Amino acid sequence: MDMIPVRLVLFILLTCILLGFSWRSLGTLCAHGFYRFFVFEGVLFLLLHNHPYWFDHPFSSLQCLSWFLLAMSILFVILGFSLLKRCGGSQPRCDFPANHTFENTVNLVEHGVYRYVRHPMYSSLLFLAWGACLKQLTTLTLSISIAVTLLLFVTARVEEGENCDFFGERYHCYIKNSKMFIPYFF
Repeated sequence: MDMIPVRLVLFILLTCILLGFSWRSLGTLCAHGFYRFFVFEGVLFLLLHNHPYWFDHPFSSLQCLSWFLLAMSILFVILGFSLLKRCGGSQPRCDFPANHTFENTVNLVEHGVYRYVRHPMYSSLLFLAWGACLKQLTTLTLSISIAVTLLLFVTARVEEGENCDFFGERYHCYIKNSKMFIPYFF
């Protein structure tokens, strides 16, 4: 049986779940969640499209780099989410009604992985996209990965605007002292 219909059905089902998670943000271009939805869609496409190639040539240089990026993706999401949950606190905000409560932190977290990058969970998505892309590098997967990278940048910039409005000068200083996605680099 050809796996394309199975992957297509999975893509549609998972897109429905992502729509359920993102529906409040999709109505406004001002919300970071609007752009993040399309990041999720791009990553989902890359994962499902390249799934058949994950274990081809397991020790080639592209596969090794891919596995490294996928491991970094897992590390960054675990570190970022656990610190945010433990130290960030949350509360509903009337000025950002499209956000989920857990996204509206009340404490600026500047230690651990957040000392080096402002968006470790977006870093995780970046590493996941490129790790999945490298499993079968084609013009299509490269194009989708570049689009995901650009959308992540836009998502992060919009979220930083929200954070500057909420945290004020302290967040502006944090921007100057940390990188966006990759420690010491970008």
